[in-house]
Amino acid sequence: MLHSKPKNIAILGSTGSIGKNSLEVIANFPDQFNVSYLTVHKNIDALCEQIKRFHPKGVVVLDENSAEVCKNRVNGTTQVFRGEKGLEEIVQRDDVDVVISSLVGFAGLKPTIRAIEAGKKIALANKETLVVAGEIIMRLVKEHGVELIPVDSEHSAIFQCLVGESNAQIEKIILTASGGPFRTKSLDELKNVTIAQALNHPNWKMGNKITIDSATLMNKGLEVIEAHWLFGLPVEKIEVLIHPQSIIHSMVEFVDGSVKAQLGMPDMKLPIQYALTYPERISTQNVRVDFPKLHELTFFEPDPARFKCLQLAMDALHEGGTMPAVMNAANEIAVEKFLNGMIPFLQIPEMIERVMERHSPRHSPVIDDVIEADADARRFTQALLN
Repeated sequence: MLHSKPKNIAILGSTGSIGKNSLEVIANFPDQFNVSYLTVHKNIDALCEQIKRFHPKGVVVLDENSAEVCKNRVNGTTQVFRGEKGLEEIVQRDDVDVVISSLVGFAGLKPTIRAIEAGKKIALANKETLVVAGEIIMRLVKEHGVELIPVDSEHSAIFQCLVGESNAQIEKIILTASGGPFRTKSLDELKNVTIAQALNHPNWKMGNKITIDSATLMNKGLEVIEAHWLFGLPVEKIEVLIHPQSIIHSMVEFVDGSVKAQLGMPDMKLPIQYALTYPERISTQNVRVDFPKLHELTFFEPDPARFKCLQLAMDALHEGGTMPAVMNAANEIAVEKFLNGMIPFLQIPEMIERVMERHSPRHSPVIDDVIEADADARRFTQALLN
């Protein structure tokens, strides 16, 4: 049964793509969900519009100067918290039932850990949390008995396909990828792609960093690592297929040869809503798949020569320990430099590989090991440009 009183939601990263879609889902079901807290880095204009519409109890602004501006603008109508400490405080509050973790990058790790320790249900959209600290996160999830429901469309699809199934019966899981804007371009053509071309995703509207990760296929590499931790499967049982139509969001093949797939239009509101309502479903007016208009569903194997980031992520998973954290940190810096026009597109995997080659991973890491490896990798990646 759905809850009799609204669940209080904290959204980490409320002005990003996932945050905005989450707010639309919440707005559609005011009797089921209530916005308690919103957080941003420094997009105050968008945050203030959200405050006017949803009336949260509090907001967190990571950037100190922007936090002061926000405090003056809201003029006491809502409580304003600052910085990382503010994030960690609000996710532990009694007036929060569910935390939607949708901050981009490594920044989502600490508040997600604090939310788990506080026993909150986690709707996880931040890939990097499991990429850099999957062993730690899943141990904490088990220790504190919390629900962790994936929001990524691919992992939500796998999660839905596995309802009522035993992991022992899984032959493999198949993560689908749109292939991004460059799936048909040659290696020579990729040498000269522009930032605007890389940000022009054919199917999904996402933030800049995630869109570039989709163009390099690093996004899919991160999802392989995430799937390994979420579903407890070795990398050998995780396959990636290019599916340009983005209708089949992922599949599970079982030991008897049967395959389950989850289908839907490319709209993040569906997996967000499922994460918030699980194990129930609520009727919506979301756009349905019109099968006669599909004409075809096609699949291709990814080309490792053109999309080296996918293999780098798999290599990081094989190495284990702190290597995924190092790979992720190098990718975040390299993508930032590409978006700032400082390096060409194909230098992104080159930089990541150099950073990974110099790192000796620490296995069975504690959180301080992960933080140290992340910081060291960022310093070295920055130094490559000097």
